[in-house]
Amino acid sequence: MKYFIKTFGCAANAADSERIAGHYKNRGWGKALSYSSADEVIIVTCMIRQSAEDRITGLVRNLDLKKNNGKKIKVIVTGCMTGMAIRDPSGKLLKAFCKRMPGVDEFIPIEKIGPSALQVRSDKRHAWVSISNGCNNFCSYCVVPYARGKEVSRPFEEIIRECKEFARSGGTSVTLLGQNVNSYGSDLVSGAKRYRINGKEIDPVMVKHLGKVRIPTLFPYLLGQVSKIKELTLVDFLSSNPWDFSDTLIDVIAGNPTISKQIHLPVQSGSDEILKKMNRWYTAKEYENLIQRIRKKIPGVTFSTDIIVGFPGETEEQFKKTVDLCKQIGFVKAYIAMYSDRPMTYAHKNFHDTLPYQEKKKRWGILENLINK
Repeated sequence: MKYFIKTFGCAANAADSERIAGHYKNRGWGKALSYSSADEVIIVTCMIRQSAEDRITGLVRNLDLKKNNGKKIKVIVTGCMTGMAIRDPSGKLLKAFCKRMPGVDEFIPIEKIGPSALQVRSDKRHAWVSISNGCNNFCSYCVVPYARGKEVSRPFEEIIRECKEFARSGGTSVTLLGQNVNSYGSDLVSGAKRYRINGKEIDPVMVKHLGKVRIPTLFPYLLGQVSKIKELTLVDFLSSNPWDFSDTLIDVIAGNPTISKQIHLPVQSGSDEILKKMNRWYTAKEYENLIQRIRKKIPGVTFSTDIIVGFPGETEEQFKKTVDLCKQIGFVKAYIAMYSDRPMTYAHKNFHDTLPYQEKKKRWGILENLINK
């Protein structure tokens, strides 16, 4: 029996696909070279934008669901589309997906394949290592809390063991993955004053925001320990929220040469009004101050970012503030997206997406030429 996996979306989905491949390998299946030679096709989906959803439904409609010998190919859809549908209490989203993709045999939540499952890595030198799944932040435009649920951290020792095993197999670099890596471990230490790692008790790092302790985190400890695995020459992480980026984390990055000095730090907008509507917990000035603190501690550090243009109600002047911020920071790379209305989100329920597509496209082009040219 053979399987074929098609992956849409982010690095987290790529890591999920490697675990799915491991699940099939454990069952004695082989990897098919094409859709038509597979017995089962597994589609790992993305819901971050409407365009991704449209590509997925188009693929399913266009699939030849019969193998060369006339046998029907089983089609399984998992990932964020399934996560959204399963968590929709009305059931309407799942019904809509079933109607749009009648060729799908099963919608299976990604949680049924745990992060500790055997992985079949596509790259022998680099590994995506999931440290948590889900998100508790509820940015107004984002589907992740609905698609992946609340944040759940993997056990500390389990992550270290995975990284060491990969290094011993010849791997040289890892990227630690989470929807918000900065808050890793906040659920593990919830209600406890200390946390035990390798037989030693440690004090979680207390992340402060707006003058108050927001969360306890173990991420600086985790990042530091992974960076000390001698076979690894590069340790990176994705993605982090600006309001959870502690001074302790900055010190860990500065003090470990193995940790990447290109930091991905999503800003989304340079307008305080738009940031507030996005439920992003910082102002443009606070973001700039964080960049300055990092640069002071880590000479030569560079930054990449995420930006959304055309958020509901974004004026020309508000967009100009984003342009000005980008000029001020000097990002080396930006993943720029035109706002896409997503079901179940706060923005979908409360804001009207009235900005014309052509205006969004124009603003996208301005930033693309400024940063990614």
